[in-house]
Amino acid sequence: MRLFAAAALFLSASLTCAAQAAPQATELSPETAQRVAEIANTTLKSTGVPSASVAIVEHDRVVYAHAFGLANVNPPKPATAEMAYPIGSISKQFTANAVLLLQQRGKLSIDDPVSKYFPNFTRANEVKLRNLMTMTSGYEDFAPQDYIIPAWRENTDPLENATCWATKPLDFTPGTEWQYSNTNYVILGLIVQKVSGQPLMQFIRENVLDPLNLQGVFNTYTQREKLEVTGYVSNALAPVRVQPLEGNGWYFGDGDLAMPASTLAQWDIGIIEQKLLSPASYKEFETPFILANGDNSHYGLGTFVYDRNGHRELEHSGEVGGYVSENIVFPEDQIAVVVLTNEVASGAASAIGNGIARELLPSIRPAAAPPDTFAPELKTILNGLQHGQIDRSLFTADTNDYFNADTLSDFESTLAPLGTITDVTRSSTHLRGGMTGSIYRVTYSSGTTLIVSVYTYPDGKIEQLLIIGKS
Repeated sequence: MRLFAAAALFLSASLTCAAQAAPQATELSPETAQRVAEIANTTLKSTGVPSASVAIVEHDRVVYAHAFGLANVNPPKPATAEMAYPIGSISKQFTANAVLLLQQRGKLSIDDPVSKYFPNFTRANEVKLRNLMTMTSGYEDFAPQDYIIPAWRENTDPLENATCWATKPLDFTPGTEWQYSNTNYVILGLIVQKVSGQPLMQFIRENVLDPLNLQGVFNTYTQREKLEVTGYVSNALAPVRVQPLEGNGWYFGDGDLAMPASTLAQWDIGIIEQKLLSPASYKEFETPFILANGDNSHYGLGTFVYDRNGHRELEHSGEVGGYVSENIVFPEDQIAVVVLTNEVASGAASAIGNGIARELLPSIRPAAAPPDTFAPELKTILNGLQHGQIDRSLFTADTNDYFNADTLSDFESTLAPLGTITDVTRSSTHLRGGMTGSIYRVTYSSGTTLIVSVYTYPDGKIEQLLIIGKS
């Protein structure tokens, strides 16, 4: 992380202790609380992420809420459990619940065609609201990258943004494939406004937040002055740089909310106890979409749905400029884990969240890694970056913009001391925005292993190459 000398000393000290706990969060056993703190502190130290705010639910209560590290690096300001962080794409669950509420009230059906609301969108008579909610529409994702591309530095209008992307040819026939797309939830946010006759944030506040008594929630972008936690970026694990948020209007119904970790944990209690929606609506929310070929998409209406060795898990992460979040709910076990962090393109939130989940439910285990294909080319690219060199013909215009002089310098300073690469292994893969996303573990002769995130288009062009952690 980028720390000036005084800040570095302060962070080193602060990582060994938690900041203030929320007053109601006092019931986790001392032994488990100590282990949670160890997981958070170890992860922050290994990744360099400045801070993490953690909340844990057991049964019907938030039993733990602590923040670790620094909300601001220079001048140093400790993170506290009361501070709000952007939750990014976890916001989609709130939009999905708003749509389901409108369905319960007879205002719409999630099996309505998009053409009922936006007849100009591509094949809108074939795309249902259900396809938008389950990421099976075929509309391309406008924001698959984990870094800030040039367009996002300017403000936009949500309707113009949605129209731009939803009038392109579909990536696939609706219902036949699954690909994560923020475009889907911008459209849903616009539909909530059309049907309710209210601004999206007003409808969500009055019909979703207030009934659940969720406190401290605001719009990350239109109310950005309320953020007390600074967002950061680290290029190739170099010292952190402040990462400004994207322009207004890019995230609308898909990633625009901010709140304290304990508030998101209260949201999880609402899901576990089915407080807001009808049982039928919660069943739809938590049921994964089955594709036309019979495959399970593992995605419901704004939530991933997994089986973790017999434990049903509802999971979603989130990321906007400078922040990454993780939310894990085990409804039948009445357990939830929330982790909010303030560095973009980092795996710290997921590592902390899953580490805590395994601590609370030891029987769950990680999924097996898929086969690797891209490793030799990645090794060549990383070898070049050790010397500040890059073959720009391999990358898209967005990625070439990311690899500016500062970024190349950061990569060289991080990679040069590590020695030669001894192993490159792909540990996971997924589809997003018409691209293949992959996570790699790259080991060097020095013994250091880096975690690398890559997105590639079908033509082989690389849209993203980020070092997101170290193990």
